[in-house]
Amino acid sequence: MNSNWFKVIMRFTGVKYGKHLQLKGIPVIFNHSKAVLSIGKNVTIKSSFLSNLVGLYSHTIIVTRAPGAEIIIGDNVGISGATIYARKRIIIGDNTCIGGNCKILDNDFHPIEIQARNQLMQNSNGGDETELIPCKSISIGQNCFIGCNSIILKGTVLGNGCVVGAGAVVSGKFKDNCIIAGNPAKVIRELS
Repeated sequence: MNSNWFKVIMRFTGVKYGKHLQLKGIPVIFNHSKAVLSIGKNVTIKSSFLSNLVGLYSHTIIVTRAPGAEIIIGDNVGISGATIYARKRIIIGDNTCIGGNCKILDNDFHPIEIQARNQLMQNSNGGDETELIPCKSISIGQNCFIGCNSIILKGTVLGNGCVVGAGAVVSGKFKDNCIIAGNPAKVIRELS
């Protein structure tokens, strides 16, 4: 599929995007009919295997999954083979780079409690799952760099200028200009 045709499909499904959106390969972008998915100007989304030499495992996936969910991606953002999946809210600031194969997930995908998990499985044919799955908004500041294969979990807040090391599993709140690495991720250095 040609990227210009894909942009038409994006508009048709309510995805808003700014000028100079570059698609390298075809991403998977789905916007729930009662959700908001907005992509700023000068954004590059890489989805083909060799579009990023770190080696992408899959196409970029950007999904709003529930009524009222929001994904807001700022201007001049680069995304490579990442998954950005919102049931509540994910905000990515201007000039942020999302490295190859990252996952940004504002929910747990399933309940932690056994009873709730069993209830969800019984309701799998159209029941309301929103209340059963824990969700917390994610905010990623401006000028951040998220290293390849990292995972940003629900409730994470990254200040402006943060750098997340490759393979980090990030949860919590981090102030501006920090280098964050490890599993669980912690601040290993502050930038001046």
